Amino acid sequence: MKINRREFITKSSLVGFGLAGGSLLQGCATIQGGNGGNDTASVGRKLEKNHVQRFNMSGFAVPPLEKVRVGIIGTGQRGPAYVSNLRYIEGVEIKALCDIRPEKVNAAKARLKGTPHNPDVYTGEEDWKKVCEREDIDLVVVTTPWYMHAMMAVYAMKHGKHAASEVSAAGTIEECWLLVETAEQMRRHCMMMANSCYLPFQLLTLNMARQGIFGEVVHGDCAYNTSKMRNNFSKSMYWDMWWLRQYASRKGNIYPIHGLGPVSTIMNINRGDKFEFLVSVESNDFMMKEKARELAATDDFFKPFAEKNYRGNMSVTTIRTTMGRTITLQHDATDPSPHNNIHGIYGTKGAALYDPQPPRLSIGNHAWVSPEEFKTLEKKYTPKITQQLSELAKQIGAGHGGTDLLETWRLIDCLRNGLPLDMDVYDAAAWSSVVPLSQWSVLNRSNSIDVPDFTAGAWKTNKPNMDINLERGGNTKVIV
Repeated sequence: MKINRREFITKSSLVGFGLAGGSLLQGCATIQGGNGGNDTASVGRKLEKNHVQRFNMSGFAVPPLEKVRVGIIGTGQRGPAYVSNLRYIEGVEIKALCDIRPEKVNAAKARLKGTPHNPDVYTGEEDWKKVCEREDIDLVVVTTPWYMHAMMAVYAMKHGKHAASEVSAAGTIEECWLLVETAEQMRRHCMMMANSCYLPFQLLTLNMARQGIFGEVVHGDCAYNTSKMRNNFSKSMYWDMWWLRQYASRKGNIYPIHGLGPVSTIMNINRGDKFEFLVSVESNDFMMKEKARELAATDDFFKPFAEKNYRGNMSVTTIRTTMGRTITLQHDATDPSPHNNIHGIYGTKGAALYDPQPPRLSIGNHAWVSPEEFKTLEKKYTPKITQQLSELAKQIGAGHGGTDLLETWRLIDCLRNGLPLDMDVYDAAAWSSVVPLSQWSVLNRSNSIDVPDFTAGAWKTNKPNMDINLERGGNTKVIV
């Protein structure tokens, strides 16, 4: 971890798979053979790694922390949401805020005016390391551009801190393994903050699936489709235009977690099943290069972006699990379509579908239930975590339909009660691995590629983690 921030940004933001040099899946030229890269069996063996699990982090818990002392790295887009939500949660002390832009970190601190929190502010380019090195911090929340997440989470764990990473947790297979190995070695939590797993309908269907309402779940549809053109071409939205640079340097699904997370929890991925292999297809880019050239015609700032080759409009990835289930995953951040988080669950006894709205359920009768029947099922199967926190989330204006509060509250609640977290490092690695693996498939004529087993076989006996009915814990207060 001697690489500095500037070197890391240069190497990982402009290279297809992230870390330059020696990566297990760095770029197609590295792993393509004389047959044009179609030897997926040998690639799969190389990615699998000869990993011997040092310690099983599934179900892992640390002794209860009466007070959770938090440092937040990155206060541009997502960081302020954590500041706003954490200030309402019992047993939290925000100790440090870090961003290389002084105006952003100072604005984040201003949100804490009138509260007991008085965090130190860090703005140096390497100051994120100082946050991780502090002795008076238990949890480091990483909300920087996602190609930095693994580096920072690993550094935090190496210094004895638990890590909570925004999505995605990693951009290369090498980084995925590094997260797993570090968490096992240090016995520190590494949770990817997948807030979509806490959406009301996603929690409802998870609860129904666990009670067998859908029978055997055989397939899931999921997506994150919403136009980000205005955001990605804005000079002020993202630091250093980092999202636009990502779309200009990668292929495949570079934002899979919002759709994939909830379906994976329902299918018990890493806990009774695992991803086996995937294939990915991508359309051409029909809009981004054209937009860059249009802007460059009147603004020299965009000239460096005008000749780049961008990721296609639509990415479609299909995953097959070891137990024979299938998942279809979409990502389109370009087309001017309405925001669409597809969540489809299909089982032997029933089905569920959300986006396009309204959410729908079908229980064994080959038709969607009536609105009245839906309300009855919703009342019966809404889990306790939603019942307990949804109104509080509305009161404080928590983002993303209240999910930002739910995921943050549950993380703190688990740490304060000495409980396993809802999602562990194996989830972070497996879900994030879709980023580099889907790119490899796209660049190799949509051939299939194996997904590494980050649990080293422990998936066969690991038990589900996500305690949505709060059978343990749930006693941490939200003070509005």
